[in-house]
Amino acid sequence: MSVLIYIDQSEGHIKKASFEALTYGAAVAKQLGTTASAVVVGTVQDDLPSLGKYGVSTIYHVNDAALSHLDSQAYTKAIATVVEKAGATVVVISNNVNGKSLAPRLSARLKAGLVSGTVSLPDTSNGFTVKKGVFSGKAFAHISVNSPIKIIALTPNSFQTIAGEGTAAVETISSGITANSKVIATNKVTGQVPLSEAELVVSGGRGLKGPENWGMIEDLAKMIGAATACSRAVADAHWRPHHEHVGQTGGSIAPNLYFAVGISGAIQHLAGVNRSKCIVVINKDPEAPFFKAADYGIVGDAFEVMPKINEAVKKLKGLA
Repeated sequence: MSVLIYIDQSEGHIKKASFEALTYGAAVAKQLGTTASAVVVGTVQDDLPSLGKYGVSTIYHVNDAALSHLDSQAYTKAIATVVEKAGATVVVISNNVNGKSLAPRLSARLKAGLVSGTVSLPDTSNGFTVKKGVFSGKAFAHISVNSPIKIIALTPNSFQTIAGEGTAAVETISSGITANSKVIATNKVTGQVPLSEAELVVSGGRGLKGPENWGMIEDLAKMIGAATACSRAVADAHWRPHHEHVGQTGGSIAPNLYFAVGISGAIQHLAGVNRSKCIVVINKDPEAPFFKAADYGIVGDAFEVMPKINEAVKKLKGLA
């Protein structure tokens, strides 16, 4: 019996969510009195042995160049092979975009119980019970998993990454698995913090009145190293690109700071951001629903408040 953690990578570099999954998986292994190992698929440029500091003893590297880009079917086969090789009874995977594609397939292939959106360590005092968010994060459910193999899809930014000391042994595996798809080209936004991995997010809504006023949002984001986001109405009006849309019908994020400017905070928007550690709201309507969810709120016109905030940040950063 052991715990196996899937390491998600993109263009040869390990994603932030995977460090959380490694720490979480090692903690689960400690609970069960067993060992933790990990699997990564495709060509990786990062130092794999150093990942031992997160608590894993062995990393299985399915080092096939043909699998460097995510192919859900091929990756599922590769991971399932490693699950059998490692004798794993618990598989941990991040519940990010790639994880949501892989976990259900892996569950079906292994006949394993799957709990997606997990937010804490399982309760192993009487069986194996996992806590997850439901109803867009407004409530929690406790799911008992009784299958021989269990899959936990961990909600990103819900478990603190802890790095200690140690190195992991790397075992290279050639799967011989053929990818079912081929990436011809990739169009990627550069020079910005990826929204899905951002710890700080500055977001704007219809209260900004038009795309020409987005400079104050971008200025603050640049100064504090944050990603930019927007409400659905803004994306639908083509003021901002759709990949910045957060909410029930857009991206779901959980940054340490979510800075909302000119967003009323309808329940559909809150569903995508209510897991943020700290929410700061600026809105001139004192009855805006977002204030009920905010940790800090400023009732005021964004066109008066934001320039003052940006000026204060400039002085704090020594940029003035």
